[in-house]
Amino acid sequence: MHYALDENYFRGYEWWLMKEAKKRNPKITLMGLPWSFPGWLGKGFNWPYVNLQLTAYYVVSWIVGAKHYHDLDIDYIGIWNERAFDINYIKVLRRMLNYQGLQQVKIIASDNLWEPISASMLVDSELLRVIDVIGAHYPGTRTVKDARLTEKKLWSSEDFSTLNSDVGAGCWGRILNQNYINGYMTATIAWNLVASYYEQLPYGRCGLMTAQEPWSGHYVVEAPIWISAHTTQFTQPGWYYLKTVGHLEKGGSYVALTDGLGNLTIIVETMSHKHSMCIRPLLPYFNVSRQFATFSLKGSFSEIPELQVWYTKLGKPSERFLFKQLDSLWLLDSGGSFTLELQEDELFTLTTLTTGSKGSYLLPPKSQPFPCVYKDDFNVDYPFFSEAPNFADQTGVFEYFMNIEDPGEHRFTLRQVLNQRPITWAADAFNTISIIGDYKWSNLTIKCDVYLETPEKGGVFIAGRVNKGGILIRSARGVFFWIFANGTYRVTGDLAGWIIYTSGHADVTAKKWYTLTLTINGGFSSGTLNGKPLWKNVSVNFPKNGWAAIGTHSFEFAQFDNFRVEAIH
Repeated sequence: MHYALDENYFRGYEWWLMKEAKKRNPKITLMGLPWSFPGWLGKGFNWPYVNLQLTAYYVVSWIVGAKHYHDLDIDYIGIWNERAFDINYIKVLRRMLNYQGLQQVKIIASDNLWEPISASMLVDSELLRVIDVIGAHYPGTRTVKDARLTEKKLWSSEDFSTLNSDVGAGCWGRILNQNYINGYMTATIAWNLVASYYEQLPYGRCGLMTAQEPWSGHYVVEAPIWISAHTTQFTQPGWYYLKTVGHLEKGGSYVALTDGLGNLTIIVETMSHKHSMCIRPLLPYFNVSRQFATFSLKGSFSEIPELQVWYTKLGKPSERFLFKQLDSLWLLDSGGSFTLELQEDELFTLTTLTTGSKGSYLLPPKSQPFPCVYKDDFNVDYPFFSEAPNFADQTGVFEYFMNIEDPGEHRFTLRQVLNQRPITWAADAFNTISIIGDYKWSNLTIKCDVYLETPEKGGVFIAGRVNKGGILIRSARGVFFWIFANGTYRVTGDLAGWIIYTSGHADVTAKKWYTLTLTINGGFSSGTLNGKPLWKNVSVNFPKNGWAAIGTHSFEFAQFDNFRVEAIH
């Protein structure tokens, strides 16, 4: 809902992603959590709790729309990612969900720290009743007493966020076990699923796998995927941890789970300190060394004849194995006990389930840089996605748009569609910006048709060598070529517009198409308006490289067409 009366359940990629996930695993859990909110909910304040009913209506509409338009059942809904919660809002949200017949949708709170949510629940019986799960972010495998006293499910509802190297895999393997052993958490959610964004943005390659080259189709199934498999292929939501879980004598840990129907899965990890540090929090030192661990199966488990064995060893390529099936263990002669020899940085799954398999996939296409010459005229009659490929919106929203009244060459455009600043999660810029291309680009020409929709106040830019994005977007440097509806132009060294290289008058007004060209070569840049030089040989020393970009001066409607970039490698 970009605007108050606007509802559209076909924007973005998330609907597609949820449906693709359901195709592969119909039982997969779906959760929603707002990071930011549309600005109109705040009535002029950067705060989602100005009108509790309105915010609850917005969130519930999304859940209802997921079912109505995509047949997707949202299982859990959160409050506000890593920001303040409002006790009355949580209660209003529960009442509105129930009123809509969504009693089965559970509430998770507060996707921040264990406190103050846990203490608040202990002193407010209604709040305790309406929250189903306490979710904490990056808990470092630990919980707090208040959280346990609530007797609610405890989840690490965001964790990992670490480069998906073998160290990231070690981090993931360690916390998947120890979040339960140390902190009683029965779910651990990795942020993020797939690293499918430009690598030089913040948290580059912090996904369980990497797929960051849609132009080549190259992807890498990284080690954390196979670490996940050690747990997820041999357990399901609804399985129970046994009380017999814990730390091994010489470092490492083990957990055991059952479905209550006789199946047993044991997961053992011996991740070393050096090879399992997550991005946060700080990991106190511990030592892991070679050891023998003996496990005894008692009670009904003593009759298990055989356990399947899956094995991972991280580290040196010569010794490295990822999710390899070993010979199964026969237990009938040994009275239900077995001994494992454990080295550091290993993972064993021992299980009664025989359904494990190391999936295979065709060799992905070779990695390639972003094409040096790239163009998009946005002429798509019925786009499958609302946004154009390869453009990565850092602030604002750029969508395919059809000009009903322009039958000419600008019938199909890309339009910035936010007309007010969102209730922000991170430090969004005060301008809108979408980046594209190769971060290594230095010398290049960017050409784009632009259309200002706001008289007097409107402004748009094209840019090169843009060096920052994500949570750092406000401090992005680069070479920015702006034109304004008041008949001026400006060239700045930053998105915020503090560093002015040159400025002057330009024959520009709103509601008319113009073609801008920005050329950057070595330490100099120049720009043209409708093919005529507007400024030239302006000195630009920093940064040396970065993405190309388009954007607007404020949260205003503006259109872009016939985008073209040519980079000289």
